[in-house]
Amino acid sequence: MDVLLADLTSQAEVRRLAAEISAQYGAVDVLVNNAGAMFNTRRVTADGIEQTWALNHLAPFLLTTLLLAKLTAAGAARVVTTSSDAGRRSRLPFDDLDGTQAYKSGIWPARGFRRYGETKLANIVFPVELARRTEGSGVSAFCYHPGNVATNFNHNNGPLMNFGMALTKQLSRSPAKGAETLVWLAESPDLTSKSGGYFFDLRPREILEGAREPGCLRSGPG
Repeated sequence: MDVLLADLTSQAEVRRLAAEISAQYGAVDVLVNNAGAMFNTRRVTADGIEQTWALNHLAPFLLTTLLLAKLTAAGAARVVTTSSDAGRRSRLPFDDLDGTQAYKSGIWPARGFRRYGETKLANIVFPVELARRTEGSGVSAFCYHPGNVATNFNHNNGPLMNFGMALTKQLSRSPAKGAETLVWLAESPDLTSKSGGYFFDLRPREILEGAREPGCLRSGPG
């Protein structure tokens, strides 16, 4: 097994990772975009991009785009992106791409949830547009909601958030259960006609109608 490491908050690092993958492999059968985080305070990356947006949306968008030729070369490839139901209650922040307003709303320590939800909606819209653009190429794109999973997610936001997450962890599903739909989307032979879909617990999940409008990521919120 090969392990390739990169800081996905950096676009230069994402490009380096894509170049390494392209150099080592003739084709990519499955690409899983699973890395993500929430940050309670607004932070800016070395590229001048708000960090939640950079990591949760721009990194998978850029990596997938750079590897698209390798995915197409596989003949029947899958792109699976981890989203969240937090995105279903959000809107795409075309008027606040730098996250300034998002971090002025809400109360501490939950201030980062609005921005997190915006990135998770982008994770839902992305496979819709990717499926449209890759139709007929053999590449299928999906996203899914893993549910509340007992991991160390959100433990980077201080002691109060750690305490809250420790309480919810007792009621959360196991990492194996959380990954069940991911593995199914990557392996099931019966899903090519469902490209662009959003799933939860092995079933399609309704998404915002506006997310299915061609070009909605470019023209404005649906």
